[in-house]
Amino acid sequence: MIELASIRNLIIDMDGVLWLGNQPMPGLVEFIDALRRLGIRFVLATNNASKSTEEYVEKLAQFDTRVHPDEILNSPQATAAYLSQHAPSARIYVIGEPGLVSELTRKGLAVVSAEHPDGATHVVVGWDRQLTYAKLVEACLLIRAGATFIGTNPDVTYPDARGIIPGNGATLAALRVATDVDPIIIGKPQPEMMIQAMQRMGSTPENTAALGDRIDTDILGGKNAGLTTLLVLSGVTSREDALADPVKPDYIFQDIREIAAKLTEVASKT
Repeated sequence: MIELASIRNLIIDMDGVLWLGNQPMPGLVEFIDALRRLGIRFVLATNNASKSTEEYVEKLAQFDTRVHPDEILNSPQATAAYLSQHAPSARIYVIGEPGLVSELTRKGLAVVSAEHPDGATHVVVGWDRQLTYAKLVEACLLIRAGATFIGTNPDVTYPDARGIIPGNGATLAALRVATDVDPIIIGKPQPEMMIQAMQRMGSTPENTAALGDRIDTDILGGKNAGLTTLLVLSGVTSREDALADPVKPDYIFQDIREIAAKLTEVASKT
């Protein structure tokens, strides 16, 4: 664990940290402004596979927050990078939304049509708010026929403005039960996304922290990458949950407003 004053780079989750559903968290603009003023570089790294980089840039702009596309890393990007390195000739059947397909094709990967999925070598599953039984049937048959099963992220729930709702992990669980095959997970808590984010910033674990609202993905993912971890209680994790969990965040804050204030305070003392 490093001291707060030593944090020069942050890997920040978005859902439950910067917003809930379509509602920005109080203090979002001031939080990003504080990071820029303090010279703290950041990458917004999310397991959410429903949006492309451009869609996240646009969503943040709607909240009066400006970020560069290079400051955003999502699990579709990480999945596309993994497949382009390990299976560049893959033919991919996708359960997911247009943002996932966009990231895969941007890397030159072949995505088979939903109408003609025969011959797919890989099944990639991301969060899909238009999930149907027919999609599950095709994925199940392909995996049972030998296609490699990949999950963009394992989040079993998602913090919506209305409450906690099913996430991609719930879909993966259905397919795991139906096929007896465990998926390869690309997103947090696996360290791949954290490593890619540090590469973008040119940072090291000695000056980087991971910030998120989920212990099982954000905090564990940060620890798996050797990072200092900051938990906020504005998403799915309560203080009671955090204290009871065997995976302990290094710091706990109520929300990003408290983090901005604390980082500003410690910077003024150095």
